[in-house]
Amino acid sequence: MEFFRIKRDIPFMRHALVFNVVSVVFFLAAVTSLAVKGLNFGVDFTGGTVMEVAYEQPADLSKVREAVARLELPDVAVQNFGSSRDVLIRLPLKEGVSSAGQSDRVMEELRRDDSKVELQRVEFVGPQVGRELFENGALALLFVCLGIVLYLWMRFEWKFGLSAIIANLHDVVIILGFFAFFQWEFSLPVLAAVLAVLGYSVNESVVVFDRIRENFRKMRRASVPEVIDSAITRTMSRTIITHGSTQMMVTAMLFFGGEALFYFALALTIGIWFGIYSSIFVASPLIMWFGIRREDLIPPEKKPQPEAVV
Repeated sequence: MEFFRIKRDIPFMRHALVFNVVSVVFFLAAVTSLAVKGLNFGVDFTGGTVMEVAYEQPADLSKVREAVARLELPDVAVQNFGSSRDVLIRLPLKEGVSSAGQSDRVMEELRRDDSKVELQRVEFVGPQVGRELFENGALALLFVCLGIVLYLWMRFEWKFGLSAIIANLHDVVIILGFFAFFQWEFSLPVLAAVLAVLGYSVNESVVVFDRIRENFRKMRRASVPEVIDSAITRTMSRTIITHGSTQMMVTAMLFFGGEALFYFALALTIGIWFGIYSSIFVASPLIMWFGIRREDLIPPEKKPQPEAVV
């Protein structure tokens, strides 16, 4: 399906070096932010108290946040849970204060505004559990990367697999760099968004790679940059439709999903845009610079050997 067709190929590869320099600058800035500031881990990873409270009427989250803010606790997350009357409150660890003590103080503040609010449950997430969640998430990220390389290696050629994983890791580091630089909360939903971006980006790369392989068969006399430029140009309509539709849904979550989905949608938004960028200006130039040839994808036909005369 195409909304429009570009008749002349856009010379993307002519400017590949410039954009790769831009990519390196963004990448180094992201790594520097991660090294200097680090990620602002949420309660899921650092540990803390999780409370679920119930109201008789739909809860006013702004009033709940104001009540909790009176306790002067940093990085408190307040969100609806299940229904508009149920509220989930995540409290960070605080030295010298027990989980029970924190929950009692919070309930005291909440009952000042609404005496009928009820405490449904209280759970304590220890730092050890948070550390295990982080380690499991890092392992999941590693296995996804290895799976991507193996898949592209078997489907195309090792140069494609290596190019795709470098481009995808570029996207992941950029997302983490944004979260480190602005100190946005990094939670389990954000980690899920990062893993989703990996799959989403590799899908875009596979579409371009498929067209490159097809062009090598059709464009016998074209150079490698011309083949890649044609492949990217011919997939642009599909890219705009796919990513535009996805971004509309993510934008709805970003603005109307509330605090629970905000950073999840924000990570997806960064990943979608940088995924498009990396597929064109990172993965595609890399396979060119790795020395991809027509023979790598289309083995030469074997000529029949003349039979020996006895």
